[in-house]
Amino acid sequence: MELTADFRITPAEGERAGAYARFPYDRELVRRFRKAFPRARWREEGCWFVPGVRAARRLDVWMAGELEAIDRHADAKGRDDFDFDPLASDYLEAGDDLVVRTPWSRTVVAEMRAIPWARWDPLARVWRVPYRSVAELRRRWPAIETAARRAEPEAKLARAMAREPDPLATARQGDRRRRRYPVPADDLPPLGQPVGTLFGLVVFEGSDGECPSADAVAAYPFAAGAADRFVWASLRLPDYRELRSLKPAEAGDTSRGWWAPTADQIDAARERLARGFRRKRQGATMEGRSPSPPARR
Repeated sequence: MELTADFRITPAEGERAGAYARFPYDRELVRRFRKAFPRARWREEGCWFVPGVRAARRLDVWMAGELEAIDRHADAKGRDDFDFDPLASDYLEAGDDLVVRTPWSRTVVAEMRAIPWARWDPLARVWRVPYRSVAELRRRWPAIETAARRAEPEAKLARAMAREPDPLATARQGDRRRRRYPVPADDLPPLGQPVGTLFGLVVFEGSDGECPSADAVAAYPFAAGAADRFVWASLRLPDYRELRSLKPAEAGDTSRGWWAPTADQIDAARERLARGFRRKRQGATMEGRSPSPPARR
């Protein structure tokens, strides 16, 4: 059933009883939903699955209550506000809703996620913001636009050209290409499980016990001056299945060089993996091939 264009309930088909719920992303709305339906699980199709033979009826009652709390005239008032005082920007288009199109930026993503009712449109690859949220968009727009301009390829290239070469960063890049990383010999990271490092999220596969030289560990602040306490460990990048099942942790101790990844780090790793697949898909499309999506188990 479709309560509105944004709130929809679809009964599940198959052996497992339940229903699928779709509604615009809003942090407080999701919190209330999770509290009302603690057994609900997020699906990759962009919806929530609620198990149970009475799931559709329960969702109908819950969504009706949420819709009553929404100001029916909020979008009209927001459109009037925008028409009276529009936001002029190359990154913003006004239509049936407000469309935000920017280069990828972690800051932009964080700001957009904090705007009530804003949602990501994966097909058009834009953020869509209803007019009811124009006041919050206006408040956050300076940070969004500044981050978007910094994320433009020309701006990133100019900053890279202006930077002095860092020999320690160059050494770390060499180790990254060789797929190795120094870890404490007496506090090894778990194998086969994504962990946070200076390289981002990686999966360690083992160590042959080789100790790095003092010059090699000088590139790593946590290991500098203590080469005899560390060994080289081989690594690889995590795959989609590993990132999907990974549980985020609170920010912890990073002094040993590896740590349990936080939610922000997991999101960044997932986005990098998705960007890599999109580049492959675009290249395959130009060559007339159909690429295979990342493995999802």
